Amino acid sequence: MFSPRGPSLRELTVQALSSVEGGYDLLAPKFDYTPFRTPDGVLDATADALRPLGPFDRGLDVCCGTGAGLRVLRPLCRRPVTGVDFSAGMLARARGAHPEARLVRADARALPFAAAFDLVVSFGALGHFLPAERPALFAGVHRALRPGGVFALPIGTRPQVTSARYWTLLGFDLAMRARNAVRRPPFVMYYLTGRLPALRADLTAAGFSVTAVPLTAPGPDGGQGLLLLAAKPAA
Repeated sequence: MFSPRGPSLRELTVQALSSVEGGYDLLAPKFDYTPFRTPDGVLDATADALRPLGPFDRGLDVCCGTGAGLRVLRPLCRRPVTGVDFSAGMLARARGAHPEARLVRADARALPFAAAFDLVVSFGALGHFLPAERPALFAGVHRALRPGGVFALPIGTRPQVTSARYWTLLGFDLAMRARNAVRRPPFVMYYLTGRLPALRADLTAAGFSVTAVPLTAPGPDGGQGLLLLAAKPAA
């Protein structure tokens, strides 16, 4: 499916019936050949938006997966960059692609860092966090940043209710909710839970000052691309 080197429908079904961690361990060897990987256009547009704000000293990619976002951080940061993910399979792939990076296995809802980074990014991972889990995620990122640091989060604007894309994403979300109602452990992946006003409110509550700038590419989940820039106040 997706490409000759991508996963089959059977493999995707097995993944979806697993936990999030187990599913991504299974998908890791073929993940970069699926549409789930953040498109290069989003990565490049994010790098272009962040470049005038740098250079940065240390950078962190939260939910780094196979490491696509690490290539954004490397030219923006003076020192070796760090990636964190809770899938051992995804980290193994990232380690092969970015041997110079420090890779840490941890749950993004309990990041093991304090005042260690000047720039934090995260690509395409928000759908794996329920709205009630976002405060812990954002609080951990705030704690991981040094005063004056920036959390950069590319998103896509919510599609119009009248669009085919909206109903496709809604159908996917409803299917996942039905799956999670009858099977444990859950596989958390929803597309329509990260609306801009709610994200802005959660980031502000975590202590960030938030601005949004347009990207020159569609967002990771479609729609007009936006880059949320959440700044931790300087000491």
